[in-house]
Amino acid sequence: MKIKSLKLKNYRNYDLLKLDFDDAANIFYGDNAQGKTNILEAVYLSGTTKSHRGTKDRDLIQFGNEESHIEAVVEKKGIEYQLDMHLKKNSPKGIAVNKIPLRKASELFGIINFVFFSPEDLNIIKDGPSERRRFIDMELSQLDRVYLSDLYNYNRIVNQRNHLLKDMGNSGKIADTLDIWDLQLVQYGNKIIERRKEFIKQVNEIISFIHKKLTGSREDIQVIYEPSNGSLALEQALIKNRDRDLRIKSTSVGPHRDDICLLAGDLDIRRFGSQGQQRTAALSLKLSEIELVKQAINDTPVLLLDDVLSELDKHRQNYLLDSINDIQTLITCTGVEDFVNHRFSINKVFHVQGGQVMDEN
Repeated sequence: MKIKSLKLKNYRNYDLLKLDFDDAANIFYGDNAQGKTNILEAVYLSGTTKSHRGTKDRDLIQFGNEESHIEAVVEKKGIEYQLDMHLKKNSPKGIAVNKIPLRKASELFGIINFVFFSPEDLNIIKDGPSERRRFIDMELSQLDRVYLSDLYNYNRIVNQRNHLLKDMGNSGKIADTLDIWDLQLVQYGNKIIERRKEFIKQVNEIISFIHKKLTGSREDIQVIYEPSNGSLALEQALIKNRDRDLRIKSTSVGPHRDDICLLAGDLDIRRFGSQGQQRTAALSLKLSEIELVKQAINDTPVLLLDDVLSELDKHRQNYLLDSINDIQTLITCTGVEDFVNHRFSINKVFHVQGGQVMDEN
């Protein structure tokens, strides 16, 4: 699985950009705030329909323009696909594969798989539950169209339920209406929880080996899914928390409130781990994601590595680079000297400066 080329028009700080990628390592270097991350963001967007930063489409369009265009040519199992995406300020994005428009954005998923790794991911352990849920949802949405559909429906129902709670307040008429929404919320919520638990089980089959390598076998690690409904069934938890939901005017239990816990022995790394332990656990989690995707698609994903090396010590840098030598990788950094002391082959180098990209090969 490879990305062959990328074209951008009126995207972020790029008027017009055309890039051809090598099948192995592609390095984008330059000072901060020059547009390196914007390239990786556009690549990720082309195959997932979403920015890794959660940015709205209208904010991706270059200032002063009404729309933006992304074209990516990708290869999967020897077959090339042209992915076109038109971002518009005042209407939904348009997506086409090989010039054929898609009816639903979800039809794009599965053509190509990306794993995005940024410095923010190293804080996934110490940050709040929303970032850990986002980690699961971003990957499962690429791997499983059914999960993506269930997640979309679940989020829609939660939003409608919350609107109802706010609009109706403590009115006695709300009970029957809430019962209807709760039935649907439980239907989709249980599917999401079960799929997430299956995903965590798969991660656990991989992460222990990686973590031991990173820590010199000093620590073992385990990932545990923590549903917000605890030991109660989701339906029971919703009933139990209804008075609270009416009071706070929000849905307090369900997959949108769940979390994952990472344990080193009996130590909850989220709360009691050192910064080094938290970062090592985050790196183990991301490397497990890469391996899991390989197993799921029987191919290699495309890895987008956004200025992560500068955040890691030499040992962890070496392990990361050794782990990705068989994967097409797009890497951003401030300077190619970051790779001088590594046994890592650089196949193509681009210098990024002020919205201009120079191919130095």
